[in-house]
Amino acid sequence: MAVTRAIAVASNTTTSCLLFKNPFLSKHTPYNTSLRFKNLRASSAAKRLFTCRAIYNPEVQIKEEGQPETLDYRVFFVDNTGRKISPWHDIPLSLGNGVFNYIVEIPKESSAKMEVATDEPYTPIKQDTKKGKLRYYPYNINWNYGLLPQTWEDPSLANSEVEGALGDNDPVDVVEIGESQRKIGQVLKVKPLGALAMIDEGELDWKIVAISLDDPRASLVNDVDDVEKHFPGTLTAIRDWFRDYKIPDGKPANKFGLGNNAANKDYALKVITETNESWAKLVKRSIPSGELSLA
Repeated sequence: MAVTRAIAVASNTTTSCLLFKNPFLSKHTPYNTSLRFKNLRASSAAKRLFTCRAIYNPEVQIKEEGQPETLDYRVFFVDNTGRKISPWHDIPLSLGNGVFNYIVEIPKESSAKMEVATDEPYTPIKQDTKKGKLRYYPYNINWNYGLLPQTWEDPSLANSEVEGALGDNDPVDVVEIGESQRKIGQVLKVKPLGALAMIDEGELDWKIVAISLDDPRASLVNDVDDVEKHFPGTLTAIRDWFRDYKIPDGKPANKFGLGNNAANKDYALKVITETNESWAKLVKRSIPSGELSLA
């Protein structure tokens, strides 16, 4: 039986800066992909990148099909006309002023490994599988975890700053450090605070550390140093959790680039910009999509 719940996606303010003039168009029209950071000064780079294109305040619903923790469970996203949309491709990335939409895949203090199904039409959220069995982390994840829409880590692109590692062919991951446990499919407005360059079996798998704007401590943290001050030990805990979670399954520990340290907010914005540009090329079919769904 399908269940439908309403959730708000974009800002409830009068202006939001989107990458589409209509983010729910079936044929994607990405913004100017030539915009790049000339340096890591957020004041100029962000200003050039996040230009208001439209005033739009979409509301979407999530439609659950099947039962949780079963192979056929899916969380679809639909617009206010009831038409299915893709959380990866159709929900806008930027809301302006350094604020981004973030989609929750895995609530904190849970262990079911949920993810956007990038190879299925409309890219619903499902539980990952291995050899036909549902996947679980060996222990609960301690933060809300999800993705930035309209980003993609290009598997043909070697990152010279991170040991030449290639992208993992997925949207960029977000670790949201706020105090509230969120729900699968919830869309939050977050601000990035830092970035960890995880290398998983040779693939680059960025982890953007962020906080939801509605968290009580959101105003206190604006960069990676603030995280250590107001959430002491959190950055180390995130790195260690993602380093070690595969060890109980007999796999080696993951590695981290950039000296094992979390990069600052400016660097995180650089990562978001570059992976958004890669996504834009993907949906324009400038890059082969392989088995990825662009619907």
